[in-house]
Amino acid sequence: MNISVILAHPDPKSFNHAIARTVVGQLEANGHRVCFHDLYAEKFDPILHLQEIPRDCAMPVEVKRRCDEIAEADGIVIVHPNWWGQPPAILKGWIDRIIRPGIAYEFLDGDSGEGVPRGLLKAKAAVVFNTSNTVRDREESLFGDPLETIWRNCIFGLCGANAFYRRMFSVVVTSSEAERQAWLNEVAGTVEKIFPKDGLQC
Repeated sequence: MNISVILAHPDPKSFNHAIARTVVGQLEANGHRVCFHDLYAEKFDPILHLQEIPRDCAMPVEVKRRCDEIAEADGIVIVHPNWWGQPPAILKGWIDRIIRPGIAYEFLDGDSGEGVPRGLLKAKAAVVFNTSNTVRDREESLFGDPLETIWRNCIFGLCGANAFYRRMFSVVVTSSEAERQAWLNEVAGTVEKIFPKDGLQC
């Protein structure tokens, strides 16, 4: 299986990077082909330029390559911190430029764009790992956990990846080495369960 792994955190020493390494390692151990992108290391340009908006536009070569890659993915894993209840700007820009009409979703014939899109992603399973420095109860009661809505409903549910799993690890800033190792073990176990050696577990 082809699995796309997208990481968005600027610090190579961060726990997000440790999560991503664990994800990639487990996927490769299970025999999957991994397309890994560290958006900050790659200096991904998050700006959606005007000429890229039309569905039939001539996309930049690098954007086209990434679009083709995500279109062919059998599974997608996203790793990022919770910043203001949102993904980092570089990842939001990746969504804007890569999760695009004709690649991830389309509108039905006769729909001028105000209706409900139909998902086009080949990937039927999507996993999101987040980190936070807010305790879970406060995140849910005070903020309503906006990342759950963004990833489950606004992105993957809309684009057809309906087997969705998300895990928020917190509080990272005060966590012990033992806690972080337990979390990484959980990450590996989740990847093993959803993307096992013999295929996709939906």
